[in-house]
Parts: sequence; C-alpha cells; structure tokens
Amino acid sequence: MVGRLLRPHGVQGEIRMEILTDFPERLRKGRVVYVGGERRPYQLAGVRQADKALLVRLEGIADRGAAELVRGLEVCIEGSRLPGLEEGEYYYHQLIGMQVVDEAGRPLGVLEQILETGANDVYVVRPAEGAELLLPAIEEVILRVDVSDRRMTVRPQSWE
Repeated sequence: MVGRLLRPHGVQGEIRMEILTDFPERLRKGRVVYVGGERRPYQLAGVRQADKALLVRLEGIADRGAAELVRGLEVCIEGSRLPGLEEGEYYYHQLIGMQVVDEAGRPLGVLEQILETGANDVYVVRPAEGAELLLPAIEEVILRVDVSDRRMTVRPQSWE
C-alpha cells in the first residue's frame, strides 16, 4: 500500500491522498495504481504535493461526487515495481496479516498494524482472545520473519 484516499479536493475529481510509502516519487502522472480491496486499476492523471499529502487525479474520476465514492480506499502499486530492500527489511504489506508465534511455536496472534515511533516501529498483534500484544521491532524481540510462509517468530519481552 502506498497511500489512502482521504477526501475530495475541489470539484474536478482531485483527491487528497495520505502518503504511506517511503518512495512517494514513484507516484507520478501516467502511473497505474490499484484502488480498494478489489484493486481496481486507475491511471494517475495528475499528482501534486500538498503539505504532507498528495493531491491526485485518477483517470475516469472527473467530479467531486465520483471522488467521494473512493474516499477511504487504499492505493497500491504492483509488487513487482517496488524497489528492492536490504536483507532484513520488509514492506509493511509483506508483514501485515502474518501469523505471529513465540520461540516454542505457540501462536500469539496476527500482525494487524504497524505503529511508527521515533525509535523503532511497534507491531500490534491481535490474538484470537484477549488484549492486543505490542512488540517493538528490534532484533531481541523479532527473531525471524518468513515472508513466504507468512510467519513471524518472536521473543516477547517480560516486564519483571
């Protein structure tokens, strides 16, 4: 996911988009993006910076009413077009939804959200029952990430 459509801007179909990528320069006029859960393709007809967001125009969305229909939807690009990362680095979309287990293989839940903090990211794990588990994304806690098996092995910190 590279962004989330927030609200219409003006009356000609432009939409304010929250930037959720470290590479916003990839979002330029002519690029195809995929919107919503069904990943509907749209060509970017226009892109411009607006503070910490982008104002985008999607081909085929020509007025405020049409822009309102895509409000709140995710914006993605093809995974094959993503820049490569260093060993041990992952895109959020590769981690969200992973099964999280402890060192003994006991299930802890599903990685539901990633919180960006100043020092390190924090993974929010939702168990089948009980309160969410917050895990700092540090080597001492995140032991192994297996993208192909969609499984993360962790060592939760104890607070004694």
